[in-house]
Amino acid sequence: MNKFYCFLIVISLISCFKADRLEDEISKIDTQAKIVRFDKTFANADKSDLGALKKEFPYLFPAEYPDSVWVARMNDSLHQDVYNEIRLKYNDFETDTSQIKSVFQHVKYYFKDFKAPKVITVISDVDYKNRVIYADSLMLIGLDNYLGSDHRYYGGIQQYIKKNFTATQIPIDVAKTIGRSKIAAPKDRTFLGELIQYGKLYYLIDLFIPSAEKNNIIGYTIDEYDWALANENYVWRYFIEKELLFSTDAKLGERFINPAPFSKFYLEIDGDSPGRIGQFIGWQIVASYMQNNEVSLQQMLNTSAEEIFNKSRYKPEK
Repeated sequence: MNKFYCFLIVISLISCFKADRLEDEISKIDTQAKIVRFDKTFANADKSDLGALKKEFPYLFPAEYPDSVWVARMNDSLHQDVYNEIRLKYNDFETDTSQIKSVFQHVKYYFKDFKAPKVITVISDVDYKNRVIYADSLMLIGLDNYLGSDHRYYGGIQQYIKKNFTATQIPIDVAKTIGRSKIAAPKDRTFLGELIQYGKLYYLIDLFIPSAEKNNIIGYTIDEYDWALANENYVWRYFIEKELLFSTDAKLGERFINPAPFSKFYLEIDGDSPGRIGQFIGWQIVASYMQNNEVSLQQMLNTSAEEIFNKSRYKPEK
């Protein structure tokens, strides 16, 4: 028995050494994170600066809006108040810049053709469904979505949504938007197809930010993540027994995939469960597939949901 434990310790040490060596290699990748604080520039501008701003940032000034709209926004007291709150929270963006750069370096390691986008911070009027927008060479980050879950601006937003309005989610949301661009739109419209689609996404985020806590990657509190781990076997058995995997019932997305305060088994456990439990299960299936098969990351991303499931040998512990 002692020999067995010694063997496990040696294996663990070797794995840690390999991980440290990989991170050291990734940290040397020459990728910049050019971040432009448009939120600060616009807040400190006046009418005379508008022409220059429109010339430098044409994509932030839709042509259908007259200059009077932007001048009014410059003078709007609420807009100034929002910026002041952002300034208090993010006046020094050095740590966040370093984290974003690390994400870019990891993406570059796994996707050689990746080119770091120009990052522009903006005030989005708490457009929390589009906290980060990514379009190849450009990335917009709405900093007013990351002021802290208990901030007064979020008073009318439900807790299950605003719990992730924190600074720790910025690099994760950056990784998520890039990750989505690397995953092809699903051809499989089954419940299993949706699970695997999210599983691929979270697997990528975990690669892009290996230091991130697992619960933060999926946007769970620690208690929610612990519940998911503790009840993983029960949830999986429920999916199997109810024959949900190959169903195309759209209501399954509402019950187990889409953002919600809890998942809907229509049982007593509903109130204790976190929402989006199907996304969690999908992540575990993809992780099991990668652990049990000698395939590259690109091969996995191009593999169908059904094949991933069949070859994953996924079997959560009781």
